[in-house]
Amino acid sequence: MTSTISSSIIMRTWEYGETDLIVSFFTEDRGWLKGIAKGGRKSRNRFVNCLDLFCLCSLEYEIKQGRDLCFLQSGKLIQSFPGIRTTFSSLSLASYMLEVMEVLFPAGTADRIAFKLFRGSLSAMDRGCDLVRLRAFFEARVLSLGGYAIDFSRCCQCGRKYAGQGTAVFNRVKGGISCLKCLGESKSAPGLQPSMIALLKKLQSAPVEELPSMDWDATGAGRICAVLTLHMEYRIGRRLKSAKYL
Repeated sequence: MTSTISSSIIMRTWEYGETDLIVSFFTEDRGWLKGIAKGGRKSRNRFVNCLDLFCLCSLEYEIKQGRDLCFLQSGKLIQSFPGIRTTFSSLSLASYMLEVMEVLFPAGTADRIAFKLFRGSLSAMDRGCDLVRLRAFFEARVLSLGGYAIDFSRCCQCGRKYAGQGTAVFNRVKGGISCLKCLGESKSAPGLQPSMIALLKKLQSAPVEELPSMDWDATGAGRICAVLTLHMEYRIGRRLKSAKYL
């Protein structure tokens, strides 16, 4: 069977036997896959420094029909993102992003834009960008790519069009906004000012390259994260395990 070479991000690894590794990796062209790297724990030639968590690498593998695991033949390291491992906060955020990717893009779900977002977010973290803003950007964009974009066009209860003026209320049940006549502000239904709605709309569609040029403070980013946490947890039905470390 013909082998495939894909740009990949290492998601998780498990020791298997005395020398092998089971590797979970997210590819640009085939989505999330899992494979076995024979001798991966001791290899000095085929997998040099490329099977560590979060590493971006070029993996050569063979998919065998009817089997859960593909066969990893070799790998070449592209970028290890060492800056991620310098603080607990950055490592925790990277782990959270990884878990989000696993939930929103399960096995066999390929999305080149999502791969680019994940890779770009790891690169931004490696360069030492502000973690709160990066988290807000990543969550807004990845939820949109996963089919869970927040609808800001109109009140999701009465249908009144939102013209970009006045406070709206985030409605996590509907995944949109409500006007103040239909829903009052509360902890689970926070109010959104026009500037925050405009920023959220931009974040949901902006490419990762625009992150460094975005001018918004950490306080605003924190408020956006609070809204997106409500949105994500309601949509997927639970709180992600890694979220408690953020």
